[in-house]
Amino acid sequence: MKFDETPLDLDQIDLAILDLLQENCKQPLAAIGAKVGLSAPSVVERIHKLEDAGVILGYTALVDARSVGKDVTAFIGVKVGHPRQIEAFEREVPALPEVLECHHVTGGHTLLLKIKTDNTAGLEHLIDRIRSLDGVTETETMVVLSTPCERTRLVLAGEEDKENERDHRGRSALSAAGLRRRGKKEARDA
Repeated sequence: MKFDETPLDLDQIDLAILDLLQENCKQPLAAIGAKVGLSAPSVVERIHKLEDAGVILGYTALVDARSVGKDVTAFIGVKVGHPRQIEAFEREVPALPEVLECHHVTGGHTLLLKIKTDNTAGLEHLIDRIRSLDGVTETETMVVLSTPCERTRLVLAGEEDKENERDHRGRSALSAAGLRRRGKKEARDA
């Protein structure tokens, strides 16, 4: 995948396409086009532009962890003894498949890891592996008891209003095309 060096100036249609892809990236391009007021080939062109610029990083399936035996979710705070050892730790993390996320953070920890394991024995083994990495001086593990809210979908610029206008079933009350029609009507009325 190639990435342009110049930042991409995203317009409202780009943002609407990104929102629709986040909602369901398997929907037909013609359906996306109908919702944003473009033809399917124009949607494809915009998607390729977003991919080339590195705005769209890839496409993936969201899998329910428990249904595939990953019953334990935890966050592990890691303290590293010296700032020079952070890079080495960050290079080691991808070798730990249970680690879903690694963040360099402020506060009491140097790094924060989000992990999923099959069971507590797997969690204990992972903690031992993390503690054995060079530079690790301390870990703190917080096991997740329940997850009332977890998202993968980003709220995009201009989408905050849309989020506030969602009806009780969680569906958007205004589509991107509806927003454009409303804008055109307001321009005619002015």
